[in-house]
Amino acid sequence: MGNVLGINGMGRIGKLTLWQHIARKNFEEIVINIGRKAGNSLGDIADYIEKDSTYGPLHRFLYGFNSASVIKDIDDAEGTMNIDGISVRFLRNTRNPAEIDWSSHDVRLVVDTTGQFIDPTLPPDAPKGSARGHLDAGADKLIVSAPFKIKDKGKPMPEDAITTVMGINDNDYDPRRHRIISNASCTTTCLAHIIKPLINALGYKRILSASMSTVHAATSSQQVLDRLPKAGADDLRKNRSVMNNIILTTTGAAKALRLVIPEMEHIGFIAESVRIPTTTGSLIILVVNFQEDPGGGSIRREVINEIYRSTAASDPKNYLHYTDKQNVSCDIIGTPKAAATIEGHETHTRTAEVTIDLEKVPGLEKEVIATLKNHIIRVPVTQAVIYGWYDNEMGSYVNMLADRTISIAESM
Repeated sequence: MGNVLGINGMGRIGKLTLWQHIARKNFEEIVINIGRKAGNSLGDIADYIEKDSTYGPLHRFLYGFNSASVIKDIDDAEGTMNIDGISVRFLRNTRNPAEIDWSSHDVRLVVDTTGQFIDPTLPPDAPKGSARGHLDAGADKLIVSAPFKIKDKGKPMPEDAITTVMGINDNDYDPRRHRIISNASCTTTCLAHIIKPLINALGYKRILSASMSTVHAATSSQQVLDRLPKAGADDLRKNRSVMNNIILTTTGAAKALRLVIPEMEHIGFIAESVRIPTTTGSLIILVVNFQEDPGGGSIRREVINEIYRSTAASDPKNYLHYTDKQNVSCDIIGTPKAAATIEGHETHTRTAEVTIDLEKVPGLEKEVIATLKNHIIRVPVTQAVIYGWYDNEMGSYVNMLADRTISIAESM
């Protein structure tokens, strides 16, 4: 494993990624590119790192209530500080990945948390910067803390790029071939860990359709107060105040899910998102329609809960949690490594017969229908509603991003 980790960006994910690796002590040094001046001195950056409105101070996260600050030896001229024994260096000159001199700082592995460089097809010298710029600047591997988004729809995914979710398809990563790795999104991570156990236990062919709504905490891309939209903006709701509104928006979870669970290509699936005025702690409401098997047992509430209960109990990495308790969103904040926490108390199922007129089924020949006694058939279908909590910042996503980072570092 390389001894130096690079982090590009110091927003929510960048800062909490730093917290994770300060706690884990897998890297002797961390180099962070901010790309601009911040505050009046490096001390202001240290203050930003030390305090957090959602999770409390860094030292309390590390050592509990009786602890004291762990940031020392702040050297503004050198851009360095010591955080709990780890040397941390800050670069403040450029935002363009190709211009970040990772090689001079012995950085071979970079985690880009900016959310800006998500098209793996762009060349290193793209005018506004690109993910591949990090590789030209000296990095051997790049992890992107967001789903890939290829602007040119005619371009395929490059051979050296892959999307993985820990505990789902992380073994698909090939260290000999892949250089740019997307860690998907917080919602995709949770959703994958909710759907995969159902596919494993019941088979994807029994899933007729599925839909998801995520009730999602606010993100830094939203506005504190109402704001005039930028030229060409097509979603005016993103400019409304996040503090006192429920805001309908979109999610790319459905598209990203197919990249990590190939069986989803055969399942009709839609995904939506609703933003609410909380800082973290989100909820997926998954609705799945199953075709009942006349020769097998019915899919009832306890069957589904037992699938999750047994999967969670046998999960070697403890990514899936199951609970019969009644929770609210604050209860899930900071839960270590919980990609998803299934709230079994709220699992619901209903079975009904769906009536199908075979004469209206495309591709079914009339001669075949004429041989049947009845062209009306009734198919038993069970609809299930499943609730899965996730801490969209530290507890779920950043924890698993850190696991992905360490696993890649160990293979280098």
